[in-house]
Amino acid sequence: MKTAPLQQIPENLPVARPKTGLLLPMTSLKTQFGGGDINIKFDSEKFDRLYEKVTDHLVGKEVYIRDSYACALPEYRINIRVVTESAFQNLFANNLFLRPKAEELEDFDPEWHIIAAPSFEADPAVDGTRQGNFAILNFTRKIILIGGTAYTGEIKKGIFGVLNFVLPHQKNVLSMHCSANVGKDGDTAIFFGLSGTGKTTLSSDPERMLIGDDEHGWTDDSVFNFEGGCYAKVINLSAKNEPQIYNAIKFGALLENINFIPGTRLPDYEDSSKTENTRAAYPIDFIDNALEPSFGDAPKNIFFLTADAFGVLPPISRLTRSQAMYLFMSGYTAKVAGTEAGVLEPQPTFSACFGAVFLPLHPAKYAEMLGKKMDETNAKVWLINTGWTGGAYGVGNRISLPYTRSLINAALSGELDNAKYTPDPIFGFEVPDLCTGVPSEILTPMNTWADKDAYTKKAKELAGFFNKNFEKFAEHASNEIKSAAPKSN
Repeated sequence: MKTAPLQQIPENLPVARPKTGLLLPMTSLKTQFGGGDINIKFDSEKFDRLYEKVTDHLVGKEVYIRDSYACALPEYRINIRVVTESAFQNLFANNLFLRPKAEELEDFDPEWHIIAAPSFEADPAVDGTRQGNFAILNFTRKIILIGGTAYTGEIKKGIFGVLNFVLPHQKNVLSMHCSANVGKDGDTAIFFGLSGTGKTTLSSDPERMLIGDDEHGWTDDSVFNFEGGCYAKVINLSAKNEPQIYNAIKFGALLENINFIPGTRLPDYEDSSKTENTRAAYPIDFIDNALEPSFGDAPKNIFFLTADAFGVLPPISRLTRSQAMYLFMSGYTAKVAGTEAGVLEPQPTFSACFGAVFLPLHPAKYAEMLGKKMDETNAKVWLINTGWTGGAYGVGNRISLPYTRSLINAALSGELDNAKYTPDPIFGFEVPDLCTGVPSEILTPMNTWADKDAYTKKAKELAGFFNKNFEKFAEHASNEIKSAAPKSN
């Protein structure tokens, strides 16, 4: 890391000002496919003016510069220069991006620049932003401009947005918001899931090598990590349930949104008074069994994780090709009461490809690539419910983490290849009748509900949410994908 007054480093910042190009804010309005408040185009001239304002704001201040790169496979590597207003943001960049060797820094040539100034807030009426905080990607000037927010996740997710365009569109590589690990026999598994579904937790397995916890690419014959670190959600973290993550939080790690146990310097992981989104950022080698360099073979098993607060999805089910593409485009999980202001009962959350806000292309593009790669590799796809059973949130119970691990291990070992399956009557997923270490009664959700009619009503309610959400994709989705829709009537 280097520090310097900004006026000493103007030659390190891009200065070209083309008048055309694709500029995508990561915190904006409607996409072309009607996906809600996600990404919009941003006028290039407004970007130029805002860029000047941000850099003028930093003149005379001490800033921090970090040279790093993304993509563990050398043929896809992109060099990044990160300029931040605060030291902790720069530590985050060090922990989350890949770290060049000392000799590589001597003639380092950055392709992309990230400039992060949390103390600068835009004036929406003048600058054209939606609000005072902003994160804007300029694909022409190759700049990510961040202001008005100290949330470090914007730094890494900006590059993820870049790779979600460049890799699928130009390199025929499927970019994925997922974690990945590899077994002793070299079998790769990938885990998709939104926040709170267990993506980081379930990929951190002492019996398997961790490739990465969040962002990966799938080539013809390999899966590779985009990053050099982990950004783990740590609400209710414990040494017993998540020992690898717990032990990775040591000197050099960065804690975000965390309070401390009063009178001590010990983090209080149970305290959510600031937000449920408490985080730890650490280099991947803080995990004892991390795989470096961070890539493995093409996956044999793919897991879609959801925390179903309606309590109607099976703890594990096997998906067909069309179901996999449909669920991939849906990207379902649920919010529970208390996680956000005004949320009083379970609410469905859909984020296309488990990362809609980071997708410059239509979700159908990524789903079709997934289906093609499934065909090429014969990868099996599983839906894992880490949420509720025996009733919806507030009535039922959260599915035991040891049960979820047993189900995943059974899929990885091939045990479930020989199981007897029964189709779910509403969603059509194939549900195994037995699994070692898991009570058979919880495998079929209806069996865990005291009121069977209430179960059916709730399951059809969730199916209706799926179908309503998918309406915005129908024009661009194939008939094969649409055929996997659940039965809501």
